[in-house]
Amino acid sequence: MFTGFTGFTGSKRGAIAAVTAAAAGLAIAGAASASAASASPGAASSPATVKGTEHIQIMTTSGTATTASAIVWGVFTAAGVDHMGNTVDTLVLPGGTVKVRHPGGGPGTFNPKTCLFTANESAAYTIVGGTGRYKGVKGHGTALVSVVGLGAKVKGACSQTAPPVAFHQVINGSGPVTLP
Repeated sequence: MFTGFTGFTGSKRGAIAAVTAAAAGLAIAGAASASAASASPGAASSPATVKGTEHIQIMTTSGTATTASAIVWGVFTAAGVDHMGNTVDTLVLPGGTVKVRHPGGGPGTFNPKTCLFTANESAAYTIVGGTGRYKGVKGHGTALVSVVGLGAKVKGACSQTAPPVAFHQVINGSGPVTLP
């Protein structure tokens, strides 16, 4: 969340950090899944452990949403949905889900005269579990978050608690993953 900007409530307070970590975790889990799916047809009946790097971009234009759109590419290419939490996100991908632990927020700026708020941060994440294709997935990495928004005016003054009138958030992440 932004230091000094509290327009996010409940699970929305950690939206920025949550999406950051989720973005990276989603990308990494996708990479492992794709590599596992492309294993040699002559391989033994138990699939080999797959390791790889994946990239992701998560975007939202809502400062109050609890989900965000995600696209992953590299070893694996897919679209998914990030269900944002304060410190753990659930990423929904074709074939399963991935849980990603991340920090709870970072610093930002808020201009009380113009209502403009911004945040640019780098956040680490850890993949803490998965279901379906992603069962047993492990990984970690870093994601970069960029946010710019315009706070609402309430009774002529910029509000840090009302939902923002404009909001753009872009997250780009990558890192290594292992899928048994």
